[in-house]
Amino acid sequence: MNAFAPASPAAVSLYDARPFFEKALQFGVQNGLIGQDKLAAICADAPKGMVQIARYFGNEFLRPDIEKARERIVNLVSLYLQSISGGDLRLAAESLRDNSFLSRSKGGSDLLKALLALPDSTLFHEDLSSVAEAAGPVKGLAEWSLKSFADYQAELARRLPLQQEKEAAIWLAAQLGLDADELEEAHTHAEAVIRTALLALSAKRTEWPDWPGFEKMVTTLRKNHRAAKTRAGAATSVQGKVFAIVIPRSLPDELRAVVQLMADSVQADLPQMLDGALSVRALFAADNEHHHPPLLGRYFWRDDMASELHHHENAVSKAWDQATGGNCDDGSLLTLFVCVASGAAPKTLLSEKAATALVRKLQKPDAKASFNPELARQYILAHAPAQHQEGYLHLWADFAEEAQPVLQSDSTYALSDALALLRRECHVLKA
Repeated sequence: MNAFAPASPAAVSLYDARPFFEKALQFGVQNGLIGQDKLAAICADAPKGMVQIARYFGNEFLRPDIEKARERIVNLVSLYLQSISGGDLRLAAESLRDNSFLSRSKGGSDLLKALLALPDSTLFHEDLSSVAEAAGPVKGLAEWSLKSFADYQAELARRLPLQQEKEAAIWLAAQLGLDADELEEAHTHAEAVIRTALLALSAKRTEWPDWPGFEKMVTTLRKNHRAAKTRAGAATSVQGKVFAIVIPRSLPDELRAVVQLMADSVQADLPQMLDGALSVRALFAADNEHHHPPLLGRYFWRDDMASELHHHENAVSKAWDQATGGNCDDGSLLTLFVCVASGAAPKTLLSEKAATALVRKLQKPDAKASFNPELARQYILAHAPAQHQEGYLHLWADFAEEAQPVLQSDSTYALSDALALLRRECHVLKA
């Protein structure tokens, strides 16, 4: 049967799987909605459309491409008619009657292009598939122009929620100063963005966290959780009493359902977050002994190397201040380094008794290896602030070169010489 001519009455019952276009066309002819003039117009437009489609997807001079174009144009018209009519043959026939055949074909093509413009996943990444038609067919359009209306509906139902998740992620990220371009550069998922935004907004944060900020946020929530349980006098339910995930009131209504699902998932994660059995890093970060942390990948923090370096330097500086007691004079530092090189507990001040015991240990006949300057050098590299390491290394190298022979001497006056050296260069509290 010619796809562009009405079917005979006898053929109606024989083709249950006919394209929707053919069903609508035959219905229109049989019910007086479509006359001969319209049929002639359709038969004149169809070959033009087929040539255009064959050229777009291949070569209009090749018979196989023309045959495939015929299948495509019927499918595109069917897709559009079935979409706008909801399967009502009368409405579809009236659309054929009132509009050109090529406009219905273009309508089907536009529906597919709109479908393919929807995200295929919740991953944020730079999309290069929607290139202008001048550069070639839209990616996936050749395949989808031959698929059924049921396939189209199923794919649309799958992709629309993905689009809503991405829109919700972009909206929530913007509330914390993060734009869509940054999300695409990060190649993160919308679910992780939504969860993190809800957690941060519920914790009264105003900026999108980097890793140190995220870690600090969860640590603060843990402290508040413990304090609340202490005040209550017993274990308090996490959900709704200690800390609740709140959806912003200004969130667009069409995004509320998908965000609510993510809010429920964050609420379900809270017991693990607030438990404290694992460190925050062990729960969320990949570089730890737990190869598959429970919450890895479910949350997203800004990858800000400058900020992380700043946090790291601050942490190193704080730890160094604790180790040195805030003393950065040469005597305090050399005392610390001598202790480390001798395998003793790090101190910046030694009593006369402690200094004597340390020297006696170093000067035992079998203790030649008990003073190891390399240990102090490694300690400086591992713990001292980067901007001071070079100076500390020079200070220690100059001291160690002079001090090692004295500290490990076996001469008659070895003990008194070594103690004199420590009293002069280090901090030894007089008895």
